[in-house]
Amino acid sequence: MRRGIAGFAAVALLAACAALQPPEVEHANTYVLEAMPAAGAPRPKGNLVLEVSAPRARPGFDTPQMAYTQRANALEYFARNRWADTPARMLAPLLAQALDHSGGFRAVVQAPSLAAANLRLETELVRLQQDFGARPSRVRLTLRAQLIDTDARRVLASAEFDETEVAPSDDAYGGVIAANRALGRLLERLAKFCAETPAPR
Repeated sequence: MRRGIAGFAAVALLAACAALQPPEVEHANTYVLEAMPAAGAPRPKGNLVLEVSAPRARPGFDTPQMAYTQRANALEYFARNRWADTPARMLAPLLAQALDHSGGFRAVVQAPSLAAANLRLETELVRLQQDFGARPSRVRLTLRAQLIDTDARRVLASAEFDETEVAPSDDAYGGVIAANRALGRLLERLAKFCAETPAPR
């Protein structure tokens, strides 16, 4: 009887330990946004300092979850694929790098910064989604930008940049490749927009 009680206690202890184990989590694929604009003609170095504010994101896109659509006005997210951070946070250093690479400014800094800036770039991620409503699927990336004169506190120019890229495969990884290709073109257009906006007096 003692052996039976001891055996039952051992089984109960093992069951209790198993119940305390954390549930198994399915493996998730994590991706990053990383793109640079194509090298263009060198621009004359400007004398202005540009501050790049942290991008904002519209509702539905302020999450590391990767968004896709299958029908109009219905936003869904991949279950086992995600961004390494929110797309807006990943965009911040890429915007600053692209604008610095353009050569149109004396310096480009990311906010918050102690440097006195002449201009400030504010951006909003309007959408970053893979559309499966057509085959092959395609990624649509839209960014709204405002260039602000920090001394006069007025908007010098605003624009919305929209890029669409066909995904090389109808899955999340194909969407990542398409997103980075679209982002490269968008960064090139944004750098040109900032460099060609008339400087404040």
